Amino acid sequence: MSNTIPDIVQTQVFQAPLQKVWDAVATADGIAAWFMPNDFQPVAGHAFTIHSPYGDSPCVVQEIDPPNRLVFKWGKDWVITFALKDLGETTEFTLIHSGWSADTVTEFGEGHAVVRDRMNQGWDSSVLPKLKAYVEA
Repeated sequence: MSNTIPDIVQTQVFQAPLQKVWDAVATADGIAAWFMPNDFQPVAGHAFTIHSPYGDSPCVVQEIDPPNRLVFKWGKDWVITFALKDLGETTEFTLIHSGWSADTVTEFGEGHAVVRDRMNQGWDSSVLPKLKAYVEA
């Protein structure tokens, strides 16, 4: 029996060209504009830090395929994937937040089941709407 908790997967279509969305999700300034301050660089293996209200989180770029896909490890448990698909005048953006396990406690002392629900709500109600507003401006 697996103790894996399902990934957070959210897909949206933005009224913005692919390159504009890519620049928003794969540059330090872009990520800071809609997510959190960071010292990201679009280089596989680059270690960077996301400065969240809960403290600093170490991250490492695992995969980068401009302008289609960015994958990075976030904290000790999670992997974030940004997948982009060019639809002409619009861009399909998929967020995958993986690495959840019912047996795991975060570095902040909370179980994954509790944190996953909170993170899913945050992506849905706050973070992705900020990204949408940023790229569609």
